[in-house]
Amino acid sequence: MSDTSTLSVALVQFNPVVGDIAGNARKLIDAARAAHADGAQLVVTPELALCGYPPEDLLLRPAFMQACDAALQDIAQGLADLPGLHVVIGHPQTWGGGDVRTPSVTVHQRLNAASVLHAGRVVATYAKRELPNYQVFDECRYFVSGRDVGLGPVVFDVAGRRVGLLICEDAWFDEPGQAAREAGADVLVVINASPYHACKRVEREQRMADRARSLSLPLLYAHMVGGQDEMVFDGGSFALDADGSLGARAPFFESCVLRVEVQAGTVHGPVAEPLTQEAEVWGALVTGVRDYIGKNGFPGVILGLSGGIDSALVMAIAVDALGADKVRAVMMPSPYTADISWIDAADMAARLGVRYDEIRIDDTFTAFRQALAGQFAGLPEDTTEENIQARIRGTLLMALSNKTGWIVLTTGNKSEMATGYCTLYGDMAGGFAVIKDVAKTLVYKLARWRNTQGGQEVIPDRIITRPPSAELRPDQTDQDSLPPYEVLDAILERYMELDQSVAQIIEAGYPAADVERVTRLIKINEYKRRQAPIGVRITHRAFGRDWRYPITSKFRA
Repeated sequence: MSDTSTLSVALVQFNPVVGDIAGNARKLIDAARAAHADGAQLVVTPELALCGYPPEDLLLRPAFMQACDAALQDIAQGLADLPGLHVVIGHPQTWGGGDVRTPSVTVHQRLNAASVLHAGRVVATYAKRELPNYQVFDECRYFVSGRDVGLGPVVFDVAGRRVGLLICEDAWFDEPGQAAREAGADVLVVINASPYHACKRVEREQRMADRARSLSLPLLYAHMVGGQDEMVFDGGSFALDADGSLGARAPFFESCVLRVEVQAGTVHGPVAEPLTQEAEVWGALVTGVRDYIGKNGFPGVILGLSGGIDSALVMAIAVDALGADKVRAVMMPSPYTADISWIDAADMAARLGVRYDEIRIDDTFTAFRQALAGQFAGLPEDTTEENIQARIRGTLLMALSNKTGWIVLTTGNKSEMATGYCTLYGDMAGGFAVIKDVAKTLVYKLARWRNTQGGQEVIPDRIITRPPSAELRPDQTDQDSLPPYEVLDAILERYMELDQSVAQIIEAGYPAADVERVTRLIKINEYKRRQAPIGVRITHRAFGRDWRYPITSKFRA
């Protein structure tokens, strides 16, 4: 085979629905047929595209695995009439044989696989060798490595080129790529489901460029796109020359097909521009909301609009994700709600064109206090009365949700979730927490960025510039209970994302009292976070799959 042959490749940036095996298969067949009609000789789909990623414990169900095995054969047959076409499909595969830990035991194991389809048949299957088991990943729970069951590299011929296969994590290590090269590969294809977090694109492209250079092979990276529960996949599939330079890149946060021409050590195709940090995070949040609501079949969303920046940001995200007709805002003023909060909430709802309703909670709050008067006799007012107001609002929103079928979006940010500055069964009540991984300082950045887009200031400036307040008691501001958000968020980042100790953070120059207080609040509020709804993950350490701390613990450093 000659490495001077031109290979026409379609990288299918695919948004699957987990568990919709038949639906995913139909879409993959349609994409492959369209790519072939457009001249593609090789079609590449993302990691586990057939079943969606991550399928989690669905993989433990024999019926699920059987459905995946059958669907793979259906795809092969559905493309049998396309001459010369090779298609790479990511899928789980049952592997029968002895347990690698206990060879005498016969069991059925699972592989994270990529199969090559050609002329109606599965002509080769590659099994992922490096199984990630950190952050949001727990693939060792579900899969065995191809290395452990004796499966080696897969290299196949297409149009005069020798194509080697890798799956996601494999390309971050030396051995799998080197094995493919030694087996004769002159082009490397990597299929991926790499969850988004801030700055991941840069790291991903740099590491793949290092891999291409180290092997002196062009590298084609097919990536998943879309939201799956708390995870988002950002797309941005790309192709690199053998020297690591960028030859093609797909857009971010949208389904598409990236067409790439490979000749010798070079690749050619369209190059989408990278996004700014704010645009990237916004795209992740919008994608997460759109797919959680759409894939789960909710007709729309409801949120409590307070006149504050958090709920304003969530409403703007929801409208961008779903359209104004699927977003409903409810203002629920209490005796402590400022007039400007009313005015600003109504103003923003009008700017975005969403349905806006007001339900006063004064009488309900009074009724609660009267019902508890005997129990509270002689006791001073405290956060109990504040939390009652939040819980009244949560109850009203959930009632509207029950009646309409629309899901409630909660509006708490990461700074609040970390420190427990939120009310169980109150402002935490809902089905999806849009900005639970967005620190308060980033909330402000995103609000200002969104106001520069589309020629319309959608968030009234006063909402952004007012001191934040829960408005649950007279003259209340967030900073009555918390350090300044610039300090708070910096401590959170160092403690949560960088795993620095209390002593290290203090040594970095942060006030000891603030560090002790914030880290203590993080620890004692784990019980609240366990009861919070899931939300979009945008950092590499979000409260969710990649934050697993015990509720009962005496460790304090």
